[in-house]
Amino acid sequence: MSQPQLAQLDSNGAVISVLTNPLITIILGVAAILSIYQYWFHSQRYVKLGNQLPGPSTIPILGNAHMVLGLSASGIFDLVVRVYHELNCEVARLWLGPRLIVGIGNAEDAEVILGSNVHLEKSPDYKLFKPWLGDGLLISKGEKWKSHRKMIAPTFHSSILKSFMPVFNKNANNLVKQFKNHEGNIFDCHDYLSSATVDTLLETAMGVNKTNEENTGYDYAMAVMRMCNILHLRHLKFWLRPDFIFNLTKMSSLQVSLLEIIHDLTKKVIKRKKEDYFDRAAKGESSLYTEAVKTKFDETKGHIIENSIMNNYIRDDLDENDENDVGEKKRLAFLDFLIEASQTRGNNLSDEEIKEEVNTIMFEGHDTTAAASSFVLCLLGIHKDIQKKVYEELKQIFQDNMDRSVTFNDTTQMKYLERVILETLRLYPPVPVIARKVNEDVKLVSGDYTIPKGTTVIIAQLLIHRNERYWKNPETFNPDNFLPENCQERPYYAYVPFSAGSRSCVGRKYAMLKLKVLLAGIIRKFEIISLDKEADFKLQGDIILKREEGFKIKVIERA
Repeated sequence: MSQPQLAQLDSNGAVISVLTNPLITIILGVAAILSIYQYWFHSQRYVKLGNQLPGPSTIPILGNAHMVLGLSASGIFDLVVRVYHELNCEVARLWLGPRLIVGIGNAEDAEVILGSNVHLEKSPDYKLFKPWLGDGLLISKGEKWKSHRKMIAPTFHSSILKSFMPVFNKNANNLVKQFKNHEGNIFDCHDYLSSATVDTLLETAMGVNKTNEENTGYDYAMAVMRMCNILHLRHLKFWLRPDFIFNLTKMSSLQVSLLEIIHDLTKKVIKRKKEDYFDRAAKGESSLYTEAVKTKFDETKGHIIENSIMNNYIRDDLDENDENDVGEKKRLAFLDFLIEASQTRGNNLSDEEIKEEVNTIMFEGHDTTAAASSFVLCLLGIHKDIQKKVYEELKQIFQDNMDRSVTFNDTTQMKYLERVILETLRLYPPVPVIARKVNEDVKLVSGDYTIPKGTTVIIAQLLIHRNERYWKNPETFNPDNFLPENCQERPYYAYVPFSAGSRSCVGRKYAMLKLKVLLAGIIRKFEIISLDKEADFKLQGDIILKREEGFKIKVIERA
């Protein structure tokens, strides 16, 4: 046999050997399947519509998911902002594997989503909250959400909020004492503000004191804060999101024990509060809910319409008779009002549903307020001129008695402090994004784009709030952005820290009132000093917007 023939045989033998190698066969088979999948995937209408939107380049199978691998929470935040600016557009898409995510950074397109009564369903990411919150107002959808929303809205009426003023003042005073222990030293104010908001919520939402005889209030407060930490971590580390992986971790066991503490206390308190309600009903007593529920409910904006009569329904909490002495029995909590709502004709609210709604209030009212107040203090510590104006306003309100408790009427006069809070929420909204699932194709206003049905749409408040089309010098902290004359020409959906539309935050008045009382208590007593500049803030946004390095300030007692 000639030499060339031998070479040909060797070559054929090598080919045969390669083709019969099991590993090579598997690799080629997988490659063929993936190629077919990619061809099929890109032929889908959903994908074609998604790829018409601007966005970063993708890689097969993963899409853009590889871009966030190995990044910290602040790293992911910086990446999103950088991509937004590099694309130079107000709408962008990302592919997380086969999942389409569309981000919106303008008011006009945000209104299409938030102002709709069709796109009310939260994104699938919210399922992580279900073991804790069940089908509470944050997660529920359809008729259940609509009926519960209408039932719960009156519990946030201003006449009811006024009754919480003694609780707000008590916790503000406790906060001042804690800050006093750190006078002259650098400390993280968020730790104390977080604890204070949980203490306030325990009393106003559930009617439970943190320092009761069984110490269950303290255990509950700690469980709430630790549950929030677990949820933050699962949102950041996406491989922990699937339950079958998370259930293999130690955190899963910890979550079970924390939820046992939370749900057990809620069930006990509901049982006790129902007995209290039937006792009051037997005596013919009525509550503020009876009057509040008579007000009209705005279906499109998702809140009650208050009138001047109801604004004056009860006198101020610090009139001639000191209402701090009325006692706990007469000061009802949100839970009391929910129980009363459940017994009102036409309503249908089980004990389980009451538990879900109370837990939802505890979650939504805790970390958001703590983050907002922490940002306010840090910004006042940087902008000394603005802090001085806030203090001067408080001096005008409180005159020679800067130590007295804050009344509801006082809060209505805190115009400049209110603008400071609003401007802080513009630059640093506690919930930096709103995620919705669109239930039908959506034609955007800003361009010739259609978001396909089933897409997760992210309304990026932080980007909308810094869009130069709506805000002059958008990166500059300027409370005068909220002077009436500066708000007139601005689109309504250009400022949505509490969301907007029928699914807006039902507790926004509660949050603003609590923020004013807590902050007024601190600013009256201390000068706030921040050693950082805004440029030094390392923002991290998963569920709640925070600073990666913490909220470090120093306080000096005022003379």
